[in-house]
Amino acid sequence: MSRLRNFIDKIKPNFEKGGRFAKLHSTFDAFETFAYTPKTVTASGSHIRDAVDLKRTMIVVVMALVPALLFGMWNVGFQHFRTLDPSLSPAQNLWGNFWYGFLKVLPIIIVSYVTGLAIEFTFAQIRGHEVNEGFLATGLLIPLVLPVTIPLWQVAVATAFAVIIGKEAFGGTGMNFVNPALLARAFLFFAYPSSMSGNSVWVSEPADALTGATPLSSVTTGQCSASLADMFWGFVPGSIGETCVPAILLGALLLLVTGVASWRIMAAVLAGAIGTSLMFNAIGGSPMAELPFYYHLVMGGFAFGCVFMATDPVTAAQTNIGKWIYGFLIGFLVILIRVKNSAYPEGMMLAILLMNVFAPLIDYIVVWFNIRKRIRRAAIK
Repeated sequence: MSRLRNFIDKIKPNFEKGGRFAKLHSTFDAFETFAYTPKTVTASGSHIRDAVDLKRTMIVVVMALVPALLFGMWNVGFQHFRTLDPSLSPAQNLWGNFWYGFLKVLPIIIVSYVTGLAIEFTFAQIRGHEVNEGFLATGLLIPLVLPVTIPLWQVAVATAFAVIIGKEAFGGTGMNFVNPALLARAFLFFAYPSSMSGNSVWVSEPADALTGATPLSSVTTGQCSASLADMFWGFVPGSIGETCVPAILLGALLLLVTGVASWRIMAAVLAGAIGTSLMFNAIGGSPMAELPFYYHLVMGGFAFGCVFMATDPVTAAQTNIGKWIYGFLIGFLVILIRVKNSAYPEGMMLAILLMNVFAPLIDYIVVWFNIRKRIRRAAIK
């Protein structure tokens, strides 16, 4: 490692102002900071001083996503081979399932990272800014919320749209007001709906006589296509990284222990979803309304969205009270959309994107009430 450090220090003057490759300073700086802790320090103004920088925060998120990613690769193969042999059990052909899924998922991840990082580097060079590490997590989140059958060119187009329109247009990492990964999924859902909905898009190369209906889509017809145990463990068709609840909970544990994600938001999302589901259970009127609340927690992208999407520190509410309100409304909207909109039973993506937009307003109202409370307290004294 010392040789690498010496080599970087030796060529660094070429990328500084006045050097032969000064125009590539942002690119060089990105590779240097990825390999080593930056030597720069806070020069002036208010700043959070901590041992954890953006790079390490994003790496923690990536590490938290690894269990869901590995299981997703295995499940892609399992769903494929189960359409060929319906008697296949999860314990059979473990390595074959994983290897098949690995070969299917890896190209999607590569396209996501290559497209997103190319745009990030280009904007950094044009602006003369540092390349932020925010896309380390986004580049992996995008593939995990997509079906394995998504065409690679659509992955590239959606990633470019999310990075340019959802992030760079507003100033880059930390300035976006919606989650880029969810924006990419929303773009595909509305621009190319045939690639994001229907029974045929969730299983790679299924047998002609079988389809890959997700449990959520089957509930709208009056009967769930999978057992509660299968949905909990993830042995069902769905987006690459959203099916296995235990793998997602492992990621949640890491995020909570390291303080990267907010437990308040996770708890509030659960409270909002459970409360709303119990309300519709009492009202009834449709199979989705009568579905027990614990089914909602393991179906579709609820668990993944609650852990990795709703807790995005950039697009979520920042105040503690605001986090409770923000999370509760996400949970409420998820169940409301699932019950009242049978054409789109998922709900999690739209709920989070909608609350991303209102998160600043929630914080503003919370701060305003706090200021007013303090002013009244001062007036009484």
